[in-house]
Amino acid sequence: MKKSIIACLLALFSIMPMTAKQKNRTVTLRVVQTSDVHGMFFPYDFINRRPKGGSLARVSTYVNRLRSEHGDHVILLDNGDILQGQPTCYYYNFINTQATNIAADVINYMKFDAQTIGNHDIEPGHAVYDKWISEVNCPMLGANVIDTRTNQPYLKPYTMLERDGLKIAIVGMLTPAIPNWLTENLWSEMRFDDMVESARYWMDFLQKNEHPDVVIGLFHSGKEGGIITNGIEEDASFRIAREIPGFDLILFGHDHTRHVETITTLEGKNVLCINPANNANAVGDATIEVTLKKGKIVDKKVEGSIVDVTGEAIDEAMMAHFQPQIDEINEFVNREIGQFKRTIHVRDSYFGNSAFNDFIQNLQLQITGADIAFNAPLSFDAVIHEGPVRVSDMFNLYKYENQLYVMRLTGEEIRRHLEMSYDQWVNTMKSPDDHLMLITEKTIRDQQRLGFQNLFFNFDSAAGIDYEVDVTKPDGEKVRILQMSNGEPFDLEKWYNVAINSYRGNGGGELLTRGAGIPLDSLDNRIVWRSERDQRYYLMQEIEKLQVADPQPNNNWRFVPEKWTIPAAERDRKLLFPRD
Repeated sequence: MKKSIIACLLALFSIMPMTAKQKNRTVTLRVVQTSDVHGMFFPYDFINRRPKGGSLARVSTYVNRLRSEHGDHVILLDNGDILQGQPTCYYYNFINTQATNIAADVINYMKFDAQTIGNHDIEPGHAVYDKWISEVNCPMLGANVIDTRTNQPYLKPYTMLERDGLKIAIVGMLTPAIPNWLTENLWSEMRFDDMVESARYWMDFLQKNEHPDVVIGLFHSGKEGGIITNGIEEDASFRIAREIPGFDLILFGHDHTRHVETITTLEGKNVLCINPANNANAVGDATIEVTLKKGKIVDKKVEGSIVDVTGEAIDEAMMAHFQPQIDEINEFVNREIGQFKRTIHVRDSYFGNSAFNDFIQNLQLQITGADIAFNAPLSFDAVIHEGPVRVSDMFNLYKYENQLYVMRLTGEEIRRHLEMSYDQWVNTMKSPDDHLMLITEKTIRDQQRLGFQNLFFNFDSAAGIDYEVDVTKPDGEKVRILQMSNGEPFDLEKWYNVAINSYRGNGGGELLTRGAGIPLDSLDNRIVWRSERDQRYYLMQEIEKLQVADPQPNNNWRFVPEKWTIPAAERDRKLLFPRD
């Protein structure tokens, strides 16, 4: 009898530690984020036809290793802007439209758990992104992307995941600044609500209806700032972190800048925010450690960093799986369309007239018959070499799938447009030793500035007019238009037809709105012609007609006084392009 009692007691004591463990346990989640992939699926640059670091093929290796260690406790998320950037995207967006979009194939192959849509995913238009959304297996999120026909979210506002008994909510949102960049036909029957108010609504909804243990924000929006106009706030990720209680982790993107920061909320709690920047060179990697006692959360720790994946091995199984698509893309981009007699560089565009920028502007004038053309560098330092020009080179010549517009602008609006452009571009020199360019070391690693204080794709210059930019004058007084380039007088009160890309024509960069002073809701009425297809397509057509092109600078404008500006340009060139 005594032996029986002792045996029972021993059995009871043996299960007590197990019971305690069940009541006090820790669940560790590993959250991996990609953002602004821009078609970098494979470790090959199809534009420049050479191997490239980063890519989702290296991210796949990293994620597979984590999954082998942590199983389904790994959560893989993408933060949008995946449909534009490389010919991989263009080919499946616009050429081979019958096949599954490769952007969906890759997401499905890597088994992403959720994805947010980005502004460059909207830009290809409904036909492309509606098809792509239908082909992606994971939830496509966009809580503030509203279907105006139903007044309900066009995409899923959030998704719920369960890992080891934990309920995890992923809330996705998109920057609402789309109408400032894209023509309405690309986002018809949609609107983009304020992110802060949307976050407030959906957090309240989640707490009342889903009771999540962990809440993650997946926002295609920069940390703060950007365009703030007409009630639109482009970059609101940090505002949400501070003002909307309940988020444990915010994964953001859009501004192509690596950033890790812990934001303190108005209630004094901490929210970790991570942006791994662009082109799948790095991932955001966060660890969420949740401690539970008797089924209730008693502690939560969130830590994270940005992990560079350029040194990871390539996932060869993934490459083999996609080899047929890779072969198809290579056949497309390697087609020869003409010849260039000289090598042209984007970098020349910052310091004065350049064969690269002027070649585009001259073709814009030729295609449209406009009086004047505006264009800015779309890549920081692209080059097209002397010799054969292939389809791939066109993605260096013109990076984005913008349409081409012709707009009616007055002479004064043209001048003011250029004033704002050059005010963002060049310094007001006080002495011959000053910088010519507005540059700063703070933005060297910012992939949208790369040493400039402002965004270089807003540095519009003009063809069709002759003008000077006096860098000793204050902002708003630098540009002096001398005449039309054909010798006719330039009249500030006269109306002119201006060739311009759709990004700028829709208000992008605010050169037409804040600069020229045209109300945003009046821009559409100024457009007298729109191209049916993207501008790159028409530029390619013109090169095929020419067969042999000899791009030359127009020499229709200059920085003055040249005794100051020419030496200053040489100094700044060495700073921005030390290997030149």
